[in-house]
Amino acid sequence: MPPNLVADLSHNALLSVSGDDAAAFLHAQFTNDVQALASGEAQWNGWCSAKGRLIATFLLARRAGDFLVMLPAEIAAPIAKRLTMFVLRSKVKIADVSELYARIGIAGKDAAPMVQEHWGTLPAPMRTVEKDGAVCIALDAERFVALLPAAAASAFRDLFSADWQRAGADEWEWRSIQSGMPTIVAATQEAFVPQMANFELVGGVSFKKGCYPGQEIVARTQYRGTLKKRMALAHLDATERPEPGQSVYGSAFGDQSAGTIVNVAPAPGGGFDVLVVAQVESLAQHDLRWKSPDGPRLDIRQHPPLANAS
Repeated sequence: MPPNLVADLSHNALLSVSGDDAAAFLHAQFTNDVQALASGEAQWNGWCSAKGRLIATFLLARRAGDFLVMLPAEIAAPIAKRLTMFVLRSKVKIADVSELYARIGIAGKDAAPMVQEHWGTLPAPMRTVEKDGAVCIALDAERFVALLPAAAASAFRDLFSADWQRAGADEWEWRSIQSGMPTIVAATQEAFVPQMANFELVGGVSFKKGCYPGQEIVARTQYRGTLKKRMALAHLDATERPEPGQSVYGSAFGDQSAGTIVNVAPAPGGGFDVLVVAQVESLAQHDLRWKSPDGPRLDIRQHPPLANAS
């Protein structure tokens, strides 16, 4: 595992959703059980089209007065605008608060002690802690997201000694990829039902809550459907960087795409690690190539039990 890092997460935007009806409104829109989320808790969540295809995946945290949504900046404005269309007469306010908060990622074996020292307590995974207007969200035992008032960001970064790696989007994305967390970007919107991207496996979907856009299709896929595609972690030994939304191919499918690249980050040892949604048959045979049927081979490193996928 790479060293401790403190990462600039400004490639993500931050939305605030507030108002008396905020919980009920978000619960009726998103894939997870928002109403079960207490203040001080966080969850992975998603938003689907009416056809059950993901248009966003994001981190959702609840505070006493609002919900915070962290998602890729490239889709934040369209998502906020689209959400606002559904507010109607509900008492809900949606605002982009990215300029008010710095987004900083903290990761590594020394991340937890640092959080404990600065915030005075260590939140359990998918829990939050607040101090002086700053929010810290624990993703797991070694990854934390700090949301700080913009004026406090510089002083916070100064707390990290020189042996902490100063990182950006790629280094943080690599750790997200290793955790199996899919991030929907503009190029992959409406490409996958949640189960194709293993989103139910990381706790991003509730099958016990009420209706939301695409819920019937998501539920049918879970209980009655045949899932022909799943997401896997793969490595590509190449110098050219692949991009989300690009196709991958398998010998059984010829010139027809067998799948789609979801997320990409440079691997510490060279090449690129990727999350890829692909035909279960091709994953089982470790038979995927990038860009064309005879393109560079993807080395499948990890995937869910494929016998259960079909």
